[in-house]
Amino acid sequence: MSKYSKDDVIRMVREGDVEFIRMQFTDIFGQLKNVAITASQIEKAVNNQIMIDGSSIEGFVRIHESDQCLYPDLDTFTILPWRPQQGRVARMICDVYNPDGTPFVGDPRGVLKRLLKKAAEMGYSFNVGPECEFFLFQTDEKGHPTTETSDEAGYFDLGPLDHGESTRREICMTLEQMGFEIEASHHEVARGQHEIDFKYADALTAADNIMTFKLAVKTLAQKNGLHATFMPKPVFGINGSGMHTNMSLFRDGKNIFADPSDKRGLSRDAYAFIAGLLSHVCGMTAVTNPLVNSYKRLVPGYEAPCYLAWSASNRSALIRIPAARGQATRVELRCPDPACNPYLALAVCLAAGLDGIEKGLTPPQEITENIFAMDDAMREAKGIRNLPGTLREAIDALEADELICATLGEHVKTQYIEGKKKEWDAYRTHISAWEIEQYLVTF
Repeated sequence: MSKYSKDDVIRMVREGDVEFIRMQFTDIFGQLKNVAITASQIEKAVNNQIMIDGSSIEGFVRIHESDQCLYPDLDTFTILPWRPQQGRVARMICDVYNPDGTPFVGDPRGVLKRLLKKAAEMGYSFNVGPECEFFLFQTDEKGHPTTETSDEAGYFDLGPLDHGESTRREICMTLEQMGFEIEASHHEVARGQHEIDFKYADALTAADNIMTFKLAVKTLAQKNGLHATFMPKPVFGINGSGMHTNMSLFRDGKNIFADPSDKRGLSRDAYAFIAGLLSHVCGMTAVTNPLVNSYKRLVPGYEAPCYLAWSASNRSALIRIPAARGQATRVELRCPDPACNPYLALAVCLAAGLDGIEKGLTPPQEITENIFAMDDAMREAKGIRNLPGTLREAIDALEADELICATLGEHVKTQYIEGKKKEWDAYRTHISAWEIEQYLVTF
């Protein structure tokens, strides 16, 4: 049931001294876009009459079919607290439609909504709780970002070691003003690294929240003279940033992953969901870990999962089942990173899990040992495979996975793969500083 009507939004704009409304949407590579309108245009906005040039958005449409419409999700209306309190700025998250009133097949939010519709037809609702990590870095005298931090803190440390504590607190308070329920925030393992966890929600709201979260973190860090980055591995030799993704399926208000009669407290559907994720995770990786840099994080030694295994407790496994049971039972996929497009990432996760349930798949044996401490022969003996090691390998795995390709749809799949191949080729042919240091003198 909708929270706001058209009249509610118009009234909130007029009574709340709102002068600008940002009509936000996301491109297929996860970049937040927007068209800003004045309050005088709010009636047009709530009646889906704001147009954009889709040919100017990477991966959307061609120049001769450029007109597209923004259909705002009225329930996403919120005031941006960091903007002026006189002449306020609000935002609404939008779906992208064609001029004939049909949904645009290249809209990532639409991709997720299609999967959620399939889940609903099976009787399920899909809930997601993301754990987003990020770095706070200093800027130079010109305001440009660096990878330097005066922070000397580690996991769960606090000030004065944690120099980002005040900024992190400001982010939490701002997000709560926007309706987030912040469950925890803390310093992460690496210097300058932070995590803020917000309460789980239905998958569409969770994806919207991730996009809003990233915007708020970057905006407030900049306001405080810092640079926030969700780049997965900005500094060599220390931990990278992940986005552990906790997932559960509900039917009629009941968590279907829970079964108190099972020795692990997990239902057959939970095991099948895990098996589906493991079956398709290599094909999903180009979506959940979308950058060349993502694969610098997915290496042994930095707590990032890079081996295909699951466990009810083992944090070295790709899939972990946190200790809570009953209604809080959930499956945690540990490989995604915060650079992903959350709409596409959650769509492929759901598709993989539902495939496991539909086919009645059974996961391999649980791995309770520290996988990072195993040698290659031991992992091979236990049937533990690796995630793709590069973006190129991940693209190949995506192209070979029919289910994941079908989930994205022909338009998104084609545009996404083409864009990622260009990214890989640009990286492959670039001469890095490491190569100069290693080879210029020696050879």
